[in-house]
Amino acid sequence: MSGEGNVLWRVDQWFPQLKESTLQKLHRYQEELIRYNTKLNLIGRQTERDSDEQHFADCISAGLLVLEHLEPDCSSICDLGSGNGLPGLVLGILSEELRPTLKVRLVDSDERKCEFLKQMGFSLPLPQVEVVNGRVEDLKDVPAAITRGYASVSKVCLVCKDVFNVGGTIFHMKGSNWVREVGEMPSQLCAFWAPQLVGEYTLPISQAKRAIVGTKKLK
Repeated sequence: MSGEGNVLWRVDQWFPQLKESTLQKLHRYQEELIRYNTKLNLIGRQTERDSDEQHFADCISAGLLVLEHLEPDCSSICDLGSGNGLPGLVLGILSEELRPTLKVRLVDSDERKCEFLKQMGFSLPLPQVEVVNGRVEDLKDVPAAITRGYASVSKVCLVCKDVFNVGGTIFHMKGSNWVREVGEMPSQLCAFWAPQLVGEYTLPISQAKRAIVGTKKLK
């Protein structure tokens, strides 16, 4: 266990299968996230101390599931409304070890947060990560995406209706309320998107339940 001040870092204990270089980049990202948090409001201040679990263990677990279920011929994935880079930067760090040909695009309309993301991509470095300062609605021909805290399943699918290729999948990071969100999808949306549970996981300390819901574009 390590920590700077009161900030904890236990990820190396929770994910011993990851390479040391991967763990080091994840830790450096956490340090910079905390450093810039006061200025950019990247995460809730109350989550700084346990950000290793609440943010990093969450995004690592989700990222490993997504990389496992991503189509073999998929060349890129977008983090929709990336903001602080969670989960996109984490996915970029993981893919460097596990799927080095995958391009990870971090999409956000906030210019200041995009500058932070660009700085992280350069300093870590993560050459396969690209930062897109723009609206999700303006994307084209997206093959896959991941989203965490951006919007409900229904709203994300509605926003992305004309953005995705047929057969593309959005991976939604959700809590225990995922069943309700999927159940609330309007029938009109279900004509375009097929939802299914990709996988579930539990955070290591709080034992909070998390899930990845995939919505696949049908037409």
